[in-house]
Amino acid sequence: MKLKKYHNIIVVIRGVTFSTNLKKHNDNQSLIPLTKLSKFDPIFKFILIGAAAYTLLMLALILFAVGEGSKEIFQNEGFNFLTNTDWNAVPGRESFGALPYIIGTLVSSGIAMAIGVPISLGIAIFLSEIASTKLKTSLSYIIELLAAVPSIVYGFWALFVFRFWIVDFVEKPLHNLFGDSLPFFAKTPFGIDVFTAGIVLAIMIIPIISSIIRELLSVVPNSQREAAYSLGATRWETIKIAVLPYAKSGILGASIIGLGRAIGETMLVTLIIGNATGLNAIPTSLFSQSQTLSSLIANEFNEAASELHLSALIGLGAVLLLLTMVINVVARLLVYKMVKTSNPGGRI
Repeated sequence: MKLKKYHNIIVVIRGVTFSTNLKKHNDNQSLIPLTKLSKFDPIFKFILIGAAAYTLLMLALILFAVGEGSKEIFQNEGFNFLTNTDWNAVPGRESFGALPYIIGTLVSSGIAMAIGVPISLGIAIFLSEIASTKLKTSLSYIIELLAAVPSIVYGFWALFVFRFWIVDFVEKPLHNLFGDSLPFFAKTPFGIDVFTAGIVLAIMIIPIISSIIRELLSVVPNSQREAAYSLGATRWETIKIAVLPYAKSGILGASIIGLGRAIGETMLVTLIIGNATGLNAIPTSLFSQSQTLSSLIANEFNEAASELHLSALIGLGAVLLLLTMVINVVARLLVYKMVKTSNPGGRI
Protein backbone atom coordinates (compact mmCIF):
# COMPACT_ATOMS: atom_id res chain seq x y z
CA MET A 1 0.00 0.00 0.00
CA LYS A 2 1.36 3.40 -1.08
CA LEU A 3 1.05 6.29 1.32
CA LYS A 4 -0.19 9.60 -0.10
CA LYS A 5 1.21 12.75 1.44
CA TYR A 6 -0.46 16.15 1.39
CA HIS A 7 1.24 19.45 1.99
CA ASN A 8 -0.11 22.96 2.37
CA ILE A 9 2.37 25.71 1.57
CA ILE A 10 1.60 29.37 2.25
CA VAL A 11 3.81 31.98 0.57
CA VAL A 12 3.53 35.75 1.11
CA ILE A 13 4.96 37.95 -1.67
CA ARG A 14 4.67 41.74 -1.29
CA GLY A 15 1.67 41.45 0.96
CA VAL A 16 -0.17 38.95 -1.29
CA THR A 17 -0.80 35.50 0.17
CA PHE A 18 -0.62 32.42 -2.07
CA SER A 19 -1.91 29.14 -0.66
CA THR A 20 -0.97 26.02 -2.63
CA ASN A 21 -2.03 22.49 -1.79
CA LEU A 22 0.50 20.01 -3.09
CA LYS A 23 -0.03 16.30 -3.44
CA LYS A 24 2.79 13.81 -3.72
CA HIS A 25 1.68 10.63 -5.43
CA ASN A 26 4.87 8.66 -4.83
CA ASP A 27 8.56 9.15 -4.49
CA ASN A 28 9.14 9.15 -8.26
CA GLN A 29 6.71 11.98 -9.14
CA SER A 30 7.07 15.70 -8.62
CA LEU A 31 4.73 17.86 -6.56
CA ILE A 32 1.54 18.83 -8.41
CA PRO A 33 -0.35 22.07 -7.58
CA LEU A 34 -4.06 21.46 -7.00
CA THR A 35 -5.36 25.02 -6.47
CA LYS A 36 -5.08 28.33 -8.31
CA LEU A 37 -2.37 30.69 -7.19
CA SER A 38 -4.22 33.94 -7.78
CA LYS A 39 -7.64 35.33 -8.62
CA PHE A 40 -6.02 37.19 -11.52
CA ASP A 41 -5.00 33.98 -13.32
CA PRO A 42 -8.34 33.65 -15.22
CA ILE A 43 -8.04 37.27 -16.37
CA PHE A 44 -4.50 36.74 -17.55
CA LYS A 45 -5.53 33.54 -19.33
CA PHE A 46 -8.40 35.38 -21.03
CA ILE A 47 -6.02 38.10 -22.26
CA LEU A 48 -3.63 35.52 -23.73
CA ILE A 49 -6.46 33.67 -25.45
CA GLY A 50 -7.71 36.97 -26.85
CA ALA A 51 -4.26 37.81 -28.22
CA ALA A 52 -4.03 34.43 -29.94
CA ALA A 53 -7.59 34.76 -31.29
CA TYR A 54 -6.75 38.22 -32.66
CA THR A 55 -4.05 36.68 -34.85
CA LEU A 56 -6.46 34.10 -36.24
CA LEU A 57 -9.14 36.76 -36.74
CA MET A 58 -6.79 39.00 -38.73
CA LEU A 59 -5.73 36.08 -40.91
CA ALA A 60 -9.37 35.16 -41.52
CA LEU A 61 -10.27 38.76 -42.45
CA ILE A 62 -7.32 39.01 -44.85
CA LEU A 63 -8.24 35.74 -46.52
CA PHE A 64 -11.86 36.84 -46.84
CA ALA A 65 -11.00 40.26 -48.27
CA VAL A 66 -8.48 38.87 -50.78
CA GLY A 67 -10.76 35.99 -51.76
CA GLU A 68 -13.79 38.25 -52.25
CA GLY A 69 -11.79 40.80 -54.25
CA SER A 70 -10.20 38.23 -56.55
CA LYS A 71 -13.34 36.15 -57.09
CA GLU A 72 -14.20 37.82 -60.41
CA ILE A 73 -10.84 37.17 -62.06
CA PHE A 74 -10.84 33.51 -61.05
CA GLN A 75 -14.41 33.14 -62.30
CA ASN A 76 -13.37 34.55 -65.68
CA GLU A 77 -9.91 33.01 -66.06
CA GLY A 78 -10.00 30.08 -63.65
CA PHE A 79 -6.66 28.67 -62.67
CA ASN A 80 -5.34 29.73 -66.08
CA PHE A 81 -4.78 33.06 -64.36
CA LEU A 82 -1.74 31.45 -62.72
CA THR A 83 -0.26 30.21 -66.01
CA ASN A 84 -1.23 32.89 -68.55
CA THR A 85 1.37 35.42 -69.65
CA ASP A 86 -0.86 38.14 -71.14
CA TRP A 87 -1.59 41.40 -69.35
CA ASN A 88 -4.01 43.58 -71.30
CA ALA A 89 -6.16 46.02 -69.32
CA VAL A 90 -7.96 47.61 -72.32
CA PRO A 91 -11.72 47.47 -71.60
CA GLY A 92 -13.42 44.88 -73.74
CA ARG A 93 -10.16 43.06 -74.50
CA GLU A 94 -9.04 42.23 -70.98
CA SER A 95 -6.64 39.34 -70.57
CA PHE A 96 -4.64 38.77 -67.41
CA GLY A 97 -2.02 36.27 -66.30
CA ALA A 98 0.21 36.14 -63.22
CA LEU A 99 2.98 33.79 -64.39
CA PRO A 100 5.55 36.44 -65.51
CA TYR A 101 5.26 38.25 -62.18
CA ILE A 102 5.52 35.08 -60.15
CA ILE A 103 8.75 34.31 -62.01
CA GLY A 104 10.00 37.87 -61.55
CA THR A 105 9.29 37.67 -57.82
CA LEU A 106 11.10 34.36 -57.42
CA VAL A 107 14.10 35.37 -59.54
CA SER A 108 14.71 38.70 -57.79
CA SER A 109 14.23 37.13 -54.36
CA GLY A 110 16.49 34.21 -55.30
CA ILE A 111 19.28 36.59 -56.32
CA ALA A 112 18.85 38.48 -53.06
CA MET A 113 19.04 35.30 -50.99
CA ALA A 114 22.03 33.92 -52.90
CA ILE A 115 23.95 37.12 -52.16
CA GLY A 116 22.50 38.10 -48.80
CA VAL A 117 22.51 34.90 -46.74
CA PRO A 118 26.26 34.06 -47.01
CA ILE A 119 27.23 37.67 -46.29
CA SER A 120 24.81 37.84 -43.36
CA LEU A 121 26.18 34.61 -41.92
CA GLY A 122 29.73 35.91 -42.25
CA ILE A 123 28.85 39.17 -40.50
CA ALA A 124 27.11 37.32 -37.68
CA ILE A 125 30.03 34.91 -37.16
CA PHE A 126 32.52 37.77 -37.11
CA LEU A 127 30.53 39.76 -34.56
CA SER A 128 29.74 36.86 -32.24
CA GLU A 129 32.99 34.85 -32.44
CA ILE A 130 35.86 37.06 -33.57
CA ALA A 131 35.30 40.79 -33.04
CA SER A 132 36.37 42.52 -29.84
CA THR A 133 33.69 43.74 -27.45
CA LYS A 134 34.11 47.38 -28.45
CA LEU A 135 34.02 46.67 -32.18
CA LYS A 136 31.12 44.25 -31.74
CA THR A 137 29.04 46.89 -29.96
CA SER A 138 29.72 49.57 -32.56
CA LEU A 139 29.02 47.36 -35.57
CA SER A 140 25.89 45.92 -33.96
CA TYR A 141 24.43 49.40 -33.57
CA ILE A 142 25.22 50.19 -37.21
CA ILE A 143 23.61 46.98 -38.46
CA GLU A 144 20.48 47.54 -36.39
CA LEU A 145 20.31 51.10 -37.72
CA LEU A 146 20.54 49.86 -41.32
CA ALA A 147 17.80 47.31 -40.61
CA ALA A 148 15.49 50.17 -39.64
CA VAL A 149 16.06 52.21 -42.82
CA PRO A 150 12.81 52.41 -44.87
CA SER A 151 12.90 50.49 -48.14
CA ILE A 152 11.97 53.61 -50.14
CA VAL A 153 15.31 55.13 -49.10
CA TYR A 154 17.14 52.11 -50.49
CA GLY A 155 15.04 52.42 -53.63
CA PHE A 156 15.90 56.07 -54.33
CA TRP A 157 19.56 55.45 -53.54
CA ALA A 158 19.59 52.53 -55.98
CA LEU A 159 17.77 54.52 -58.68
CA PHE A 160 19.93 57.65 -58.59
CA VAL A 161 23.32 56.31 -57.40
CA PHE A 162 23.84 52.59 -57.10
CA ARG A 163 22.56 51.42 -60.48
CA PHE A 164 25.20 53.46 -62.30
CA TRP A 165 27.93 51.73 -60.28
CA ILE A 166 26.41 48.35 -61.11
CA VAL A 167 26.25 49.16 -64.84
CA ASP A 168 29.81 50.47 -65.07
CA PHE A 169 31.64 48.01 -62.81
CA VAL A 170 29.57 44.82 -62.92
CA GLU A 171 27.03 44.51 -65.72
CA LYS A 172 29.03 45.92 -68.64
CA PRO A 173 32.17 43.86 -67.88
CA LEU A 174 30.04 40.71 -67.54
CA HIS A 175 28.21 41.49 -70.75
CA ASN A 176 31.45 42.14 -72.64
CA LEU A 177 33.06 38.94 -71.37
CA PHE A 178 30.17 36.48 -71.47
CA GLY A 179 27.37 38.16 -73.41
CA ASP A 180 28.04 36.21 -76.60
CA SER A 181 28.39 32.81 -74.92
CA LEU A 182 26.04 32.80 -71.91
CA PRO A 183 22.36 33.81 -72.23
CA PHE A 184 22.32 35.04 -68.62
CA PHE A 185 24.42 38.06 -69.69
CA ALA A 186 23.09 38.49 -73.22
CA LYS A 187 20.97 41.65 -73.05
CA THR A 188 22.44 45.15 -73.04
CA PRO A 189 22.62 46.34 -69.42
CA PHE A 190 20.97 49.58 -68.31
CA GLY A 191 20.98 49.12 -64.54
CA ILE A 192 17.19 48.91 -64.28
CA ASP A 193 16.73 45.17 -64.34
CA VAL A 194 16.16 42.08 -62.23
CA PHE A 195 19.86 41.74 -61.40
CA THR A 196 20.14 45.22 -59.88
CA ALA A 197 16.85 44.68 -58.03
CA GLY A 198 18.17 41.45 -56.56
CA ILE A 199 21.40 43.08 -55.40
CA VAL A 200 19.59 45.98 -53.73
CA LEU A 201 17.16 43.55 -52.09
CA ALA A 202 20.18 41.68 -50.74
CA ILE A 203 21.61 44.92 -49.34
CA MET A 204 18.26 45.57 -47.65
CA ILE A 205 17.85 42.12 -46.05
CA ILE A 206 21.48 41.63 -44.94
CA PRO A 207 21.12 43.78 -41.78
CA ILE A 208 17.91 41.95 -40.82
CA ILE A 209 19.26 38.42 -41.29
CA SER A 210 22.69 39.15 -39.80
CA SER A 211 21.26 40.77 -36.67
CA ILE A 212 19.01 37.76 -36.02
CA ILE A 213 21.78 35.22 -36.63
CA ARG A 214 24.14 37.21 -34.41
CA GLU A 215 21.66 36.99 -31.53
CA LEU A 216 21.28 33.26 -32.13
CA LEU A 217 25.02 32.62 -32.11
CA SER A 218 25.49 34.72 -28.98
CA VAL A 219 23.22 32.42 -26.96
CA VAL A 220 25.00 29.22 -27.97
CA PRO A 221 26.34 27.80 -24.65
CA ASN A 222 30.04 28.32 -24.09
CA SER A 223 30.25 24.66 -23.15
CA GLN A 224 29.89 23.88 -26.87
CA ARG A 225 32.96 25.94 -27.70
CA GLU A 226 34.95 24.72 -24.70
CA ALA A 227 34.28 21.10 -25.62
CA ALA A 228 35.60 21.68 -29.14
CA TYR A 229 38.67 23.57 -27.91
CA SER A 230 39.42 20.81 -25.40
CA LEU A 231 39.60 18.35 -28.29
CA GLY A 232 42.19 20.52 -30.04
CA ALA A 233 39.87 22.23 -32.54
CA THR A 234 40.91 25.53 -34.08
CA ARG A 235 38.65 28.57 -33.99
CA TRP A 236 37.25 27.81 -37.46
CA GLU A 237 36.73 24.15 -36.57
CA THR A 238 34.97 25.17 -33.36
CA ILE A 239 32.60 27.43 -35.30
CA LYS A 240 32.01 24.72 -37.88
CA ILE A 241 31.42 21.70 -35.63
CA ALA A 242 30.16 23.25 -32.38
CA VAL A 243 28.51 26.62 -32.99
CA LEU A 244 26.80 26.46 -36.37
CA PRO A 245 25.18 23.02 -35.93
CA TYR A 246 23.72 24.15 -32.62
CA ALA A 247 22.05 27.16 -34.27
CA LYS A 248 21.27 25.77 -37.72
CA SER A 249 17.48 25.70 -37.31
CA GLY A 250 17.52 29.32 -36.14
CA ILE A 251 19.76 30.30 -39.06
CA LEU A 252 17.26 28.77 -41.46
CA GLY A 253 14.44 30.63 -39.73
CA ALA A 254 16.33 33.93 -40.02
CA SER A 255 16.90 33.28 -43.71
CA ILE A 256 13.18 32.65 -44.23
CA ILE A 257 12.39 35.94 -42.51
CA GLY A 258 14.71 37.67 -44.97
CA LEU A 259 13.12 35.80 -47.88
CA GLY A 260 9.67 36.90 -46.76
CA ARG A 261 10.88 40.50 -46.64
CA ALA A 262 12.36 40.21 -50.14
CA ILE A 263 9.28 38.59 -51.67
CA GLY A 264 6.89 41.15 -50.26
CA GLU A 265 9.04 44.23 -50.90
CA THR A 266 7.21 46.78 -53.05
CA MET A 267 8.59 50.29 -53.48
CA LEU A 268 12.27 49.40 -53.77
CA VAL A 269 11.57 46.85 -56.49
CA THR A 270 9.09 49.11 -58.25
CA LEU A 271 11.75 51.79 -58.67
CA ILE A 272 14.57 49.58 -59.91
CA ILE A 273 13.28 46.44 -61.66
CA GLY A 274 11.73 48.08 -64.74
CA ASN A 275 8.18 48.27 -66.01
CA ALA A 276 7.81 45.27 -68.31
CA THR A 277 4.44 43.57 -68.65
CA GLY A 278 3.14 40.39 -70.22
CA LEU A 279 5.57 37.97 -71.79
CA ASN A 280 8.32 40.61 -71.74
CA ALA A 281 8.24 40.52 -67.93
CA ILE A 282 9.68 36.99 -67.87
CA PRO A 283 13.42 37.52 -67.34
CA THR A 284 15.46 35.69 -69.95
CA SER A 285 18.67 37.36 -68.81
CA LEU A 286 19.97 38.84 -65.58
CA PHE A 287 19.85 42.19 -67.37
CA SER A 288 16.17 41.86 -68.38
CA GLN A 289 13.54 44.23 -67.10
CA SER A 290 10.74 42.56 -65.20
CA GLN A 291 8.14 43.11 -62.50
CA THR A 292 7.17 41.36 -59.32
CA LEU A 293 3.69 40.68 -57.97
CA SER A 294 3.92 43.55 -55.50
CA SER A 295 5.46 46.05 -57.96
CA LEU A 296 2.73 45.49 -60.55
CA ILE A 297 0.06 46.02 -57.89
CA ALA A 298 1.75 49.27 -56.82
CA ASN A 299 2.05 50.48 -60.43
CA GLU A 300 -1.53 49.84 -61.54
CA PHE A 301 -3.84 49.67 -58.54
CA ASN A 302 -4.82 53.35 -58.55
CA GLU A 303 -5.32 53.29 -62.33
CA ALA A 304 -7.40 50.12 -62.64
CA ALA A 305 -9.43 50.54 -65.84
CA SER A 306 -12.25 48.14 -64.97
CA GLU A 307 -13.63 45.93 -62.22
CA LEU A 308 -11.95 42.94 -63.85
CA HIS A 309 -8.61 44.75 -63.89
CA LEU A 310 -9.00 45.59 -60.20
CA SER A 311 -9.93 41.99 -59.43
CA ALA A 312 -6.84 40.80 -61.34
CA LEU A 313 -4.61 43.01 -59.19
CA ILE A 314 -6.22 41.70 -56.03
CA GLY A 315 -5.72 38.22 -57.50
CA LEU A 316 -2.00 38.98 -57.68
CA GLY A 317 -2.19 39.81 -53.99
CA ALA A 318 -3.87 36.45 -53.36
CA VAL A 319 -1.08 34.69 -55.26
CA LEU A 320 1.53 36.60 -53.24
CA LEU A 321 -0.21 35.64 -49.99
CA LEU A 322 -0.37 32.00 -51.06
CA LEU A 323 3.28 32.03 -52.12
CA THR A 324 4.33 33.47 -48.76
CA MET A 325 2.30 30.89 -46.85
CA VAL A 326 3.75 28.02 -48.87
CA ILE A 327 7.30 29.24 -48.24
CA ASN A 328 6.63 29.52 -44.50
CA VAL A 329 5.11 26.04 -44.34
CA VAL A 330 8.05 24.54 -46.22
CA ALA A 331 10.47 26.38 -43.95
CA ARG A 332 8.66 25.09 -40.88
CA LEU A 333 8.88 21.53 -42.17
CA LEU A 334 12.60 21.95 -42.87
CA VAL A 335 13.22 23.31 -39.37
CA TYR A 336 11.21 20.44 -37.89
CA LYS A 337 13.21 17.90 -39.88
CA MET A 338 16.52 19.48 -38.88
CA VAL A 339 15.60 19.50 -35.19
CA LYS A 340 14.33 15.92 -35.28
CA THR A 341 17.50 14.79 -37.01
CA SER A 342 19.81 16.47 -34.49
CA ASN A 343 17.61 15.72 -31.45
CA PRO A 344 15.46 12.62 -32.00
CA GLY A 345 12.35 12.71 -29.86
CA GLY A 346 12.95 16.33 -28.93
CA ARG A 347 10.91 19.46 -29.45
CA ILE A 348 11.30 22.42 -31.70
